Amino acid sequence: MKLLEALGLDLRILIAQLINFAILVLVLWKFGYKPILKFLNDRKEKIEKGVEDARRASEKLEEMEQREAELVKAAKKEAAKILEEAKKQGEINRQKTVDKAKEEIGQIINQEKAKMEAEKGETLREIKREVGDLIVSSLEKILGEKMTDKKDEELIKKIVKNLK
Repeated sequence: MKLLEALGLDLRILIAQLINFAILVLVLWKFGYKPILKFLNDRKEKIEKGVEDARRASEKLEEMEQREAELVKAAKKEAAKILEEAKKQGEINRQKTVDKAKEEIGQIINQEKAKMEAEKGETLREIKREVGDLIVSSLEKILGEKMTDKKDEELIKKIVKNLK
């Protein structure tokens, strides 16, 4: 103790100052340092959470971009497939139309041929009648008498056979 007195220190004051310092440290620890540490830890956690959320959002964005690229690629393939099918169907429809038109033209041609054959047959019958009438009138003039129907037919048949 004499040493403390020689240095000019009073032990009671030193103990009181130590107690005061300890109280001050406890008060600062309780009301200053702890809230500041809590605030800093909360802030650190928020920042870490924000960084983690940003990283997850970035990963999600990359994943969505990849998914979008895949969807666009699939949509392009589907569109190309649909376009190809439409072209094929158009070609099939065009070919059907062409075939139908050819068939209709063929039918029209056949109808016209049949019509022409009928007209030709009618014309030939008419020509035969006229030739027959001419022959009959020529024969009447030559023979000088009117022939009977039976004689007419026989004579016409004979002349027609010779003409063929």
